[in-house]
Amino acid sequence: MIVVLKNNAPKNKQEQLVEWLKQMGLGVHVFTGEFQTVVGLIGDTSGVDMELIKSLDIVDSVKRISEPFKCCSRRFHPDDSVIDAGGVKIGGGHFAMIAGPCSVESEEQIVYVAKAVKAAGANLLRGGAFKPRTSPYDFQGLKAEGLELLKIARRETGLPIVTEIMSAGDLDLFRDVDVLQVGARNMQNFDLLKALGQQPKPVLLKRGLANTLRELLMSAEYIMASGNENVILCERGIRTYSDYMRNTLDLSAVPMLHELSHLPVVVDPSHATGIARMVEPMALAAAACGCDGLLIEVHSDPEHALSDGAQSLKPEQYAPLVKKVLAVRETVRG
Repeated sequence: MIVVLKNNAPKNKQEQLVEWLKQMGLGVHVFTGEFQTVVGLIGDTSGVDMELIKSLDIVDSVKRISEPFKCCSRRFHPDDSVIDAGGVKIGGGHFAMIAGPCSVESEEQIVYVAKAVKAAGANLLRGGAFKPRTSPYDFQGLKAEGLELLKIARRETGLPIVTEIMSAGDLDLFRDVDVLQVGARNMQNFDLLKALGQQPKPVLLKRGLANTLRELLMSAEYIMASGNENVILCERGIRTYSDYMRNTLDLSAVPMLHELSHLPVVVDPSHATGIARMVEPMALAAAACGCDGLLIEVHSDPEHALSDGAQSLKPEQYAPLVKKVLAVRETVRG
């Protein structure tokens, strides 16, 4: 349920309303936008007297929300959310270029790539320290050592770091990470999502390879309902009947998610296609359909990468792509 307040409703009356609603045992979220203030109610609202609330002089309207997701609903929060990712803003017109290798392999590698992508225009550095792999025999990441190498790259470049967390038990290791990524395989790891909701760092939540948009938003709801509203959604491709690429990049998800939710939406064309030469056209298409950022894999030596080299761009390929992406955004914005 949402309660839309009248413009210029007195602050003291707003506070009285919120306190009264909390006394009913409801969770209450207040979103103050440019043109209106919305009070969102979370919990069992079946016993709430809508007519009584409508009769209050500060209330403009009361509506029930049919969607199972509440915190991330556009109805709950009409304005775009802007997420602060280590000093870089994402959403609400702010665009993020997130780049780096699939896996952190050495200090020399991650520092070199970090400097190269920053020079090209990236404003966040991605890199995997903990790597979920389909085969137990594949490289699983440098783990804690990899996190320390990411921090070295951050000191060298100033780029905030984005890296994947696989277990709630590892949260202490990630205290100095700027953005915690939840990979596709963990999108419905609900214990992990609830734990991430109890800490303040932004969470980049990837859509599972066989999950619906509703399921993605419900996973975001787990994080937000636990107390952390700093969530970034990520479309990274889904499994379909395509037999020439790793996944199918569902670009229609971008405008639909923007319609349903106030959360920023970034796109990962690298994992979506699994093929380096397909990354540029998909990145440009993602920018054209209004995404809030791009997550692109860049490696100094893709042919010898320990993971996902086939989908990684070289730094000299990434630099011109950034310029094209920015040009597309300017064209679309008119």
